[in-house]
Parts: sequence; C-alpha cells; structure tokens
Amino acid sequence: MMNDYIENLRWRYATKKYDANRKVSNENLKTLKESVRLSVSSLGLQPYKVFIIEDPEIRQKLQPLAYNQSPITEASHLFVFANEVSINEKHINNYIDNIITTRGVSRESITPFVNMMEGFLGQLDETNRGLWASKQTYLAMNSLITTAAVLKIDATPMEGFNKEAFNDVLGLNEMGLSAAVVAAIGYRHEEDIYQHMKKVRKSENELFITV
Repeated sequence: MMNDYIENLRWRYATKKYDANRKVSNENLKTLKESVRLSVSSLGLQPYKVFIIEDPEIRQKLQPLAYNQSPITEASHLFVFANEVSINEKHINNYIDNIITTRGVSRESITPFVNMMEGFLGQLDETNRGLWASKQTYLAMNSLITTAAVLKIDATPMEGFNKEAFNDVLGLNEMGLSAAVVAAIGYRHEEDIYQHMKKVRKSENELFITV
C-alpha cells in the first residue's frame, strides 16, 4: 500500500497541458473536497475558503491574470485557495463553538487551548496574521494534490497570478479574503511532453540531515 502511494507521487507532475474533454467525476470531486477539508491546519483553525471554479466565463476572465496559463481554462476544475485577511475574535469563537459541538465538551475544559491560541495569534500583527493564514492554504492544497495523485488525477499548483486582480474578479475583497494559491485538476493531454520526463529531485543524502 505504501509502495503504491510513493509510486503515485512519482507519477504526478505539474501538468502543463490538459485534455479539456475529460472531466473529474462528482464522486472523485467529493473525495478531493473531503481531503482538503481534513487537511493539516495550524491550530485546526482553517483560516481560508476554497473556491472551485467551474464557470467557463469566469475562468476565461482569470486566464490572462495568470500569464495565460492553459490549465486555468483547460483543466476540469480550478481550485482557488483564499486566506482570511483579518483573523478576528469572530473566527476564533466560531472555531471554539465547533470544537464544543463536535466533541461534546465544555468551554471551560478547553480553556488552556483557547488561551494558547489567543496568545499565539495575539502576538501577530494583522499583516503577519494574514501571512500565517496564507501559508495554511498551501497545506490544504498539498492534500488536494496528493489525493489527486492517488486517484490518478492530474494537478497543477500555481503561484503565478495577479492576486489583486483575482480578488476583484471573484469578489474576494468583500468577503475579507485574498487569493493565495491556485490548483488546476483534471487529466493530462497525450501531447503534454512533460509526462514523459523523469522527475528531478534532490537525492536522499543531499536533502536529509540527521542530527
């Protein structure tokens, strides 16, 4: 099983050309969404929203804002991970209420955790809170990409886009959000030459240091 997982990671690559006629099934899309929902998140706070863009007109508007990268319009689905710009008391209280409801515990019993969370976030100014939140989106995106590989679905993470322009097109500013990172998912086109290239990574000896 683990060997299969490693092989799936070897199989995946940042797909450059997608088969626009192949779509990810609703069942697989549901699995991908669940993997994002269950992703690692610092404090478990998940300070972001994930937009799944299917509308071809919106994707046409977004493509020139992302250096005309073809996966924006050709892939089956486009995921836009948008972080909360200003994490405030409302976000924290909503999360605490979720813990209490989900685990059936009292607020008093989780006071030490709440104090730790508030202390951590309290030491950050608004800019660094936003930066911290944006980093969380990358953890969620990684869950999407690795799960896609297990399902033999291709994915392309993208940082090369105009975030402010994405925010305008998607109306993110009004929601207190900012686009952080984008990922396209779908199926590689047979003409994508990159699928035949060996994956280039550092060797184990070069990458890892045991102390």
